[in-house]
Amino acid sequence: MAQANSEISTGYLIGAGDRLKVTVFDEETLTGEYDVGVGGILALPLIEPVVVQDKKPPEVAKLIEQSLAEGGYVLYPKVSIEIMEHRTFFILGEVASPGEYPHNGELTLEQAVAKAGGYTPRADKGSVILRRQSWPESKLVKLGQAALKVAPGDTITVQESFF
Repeated sequence: MAQANSEISTGYLIGAGDRLKVTVFDEETLTGEYDVGVGGILALPLIEPVVVQDKKPPEVAKLIEQSLAEGGYVLYPKVSIEIMEHRTFFILGEVASPGEYPHNGELTLEQAVAKAGGYTPRADKGSVILRRQSWPESKLVKLGQAALKVAPGDTITVQESFF
């Protein structure tokens, strides 16, 4: 579990499937909501597409500011980024309501189970099968003292207890 937790950095990292509100101060025509596309690409008017995958909102704001300034479109651009819709995670198996749920930036396994209505009476609460998008295969994760962090795009399978 420590390895799974260490792979998740603190703070939300933007990726494909997020919906961002980009505000360019004093530029109404450039302000709007945009979807992050496949490969973490953000397409905005006037500038080349920006790669925002695995970047924090302030980093993305700086990239957009640089692109607007370099293109000569805005003299002194000031940009803010707000995440309007987060990517989802999936929870399957022995929970009351298995399915797809929005990730809220910081999420633990206990919070994910709560979103899914809690464990069923048959649930194994000692381990889960975790499939992280960056992993080549699913892993059995033993649950311990520290809370297991859930990343956007994770698929969690709560197995049936056999005792």
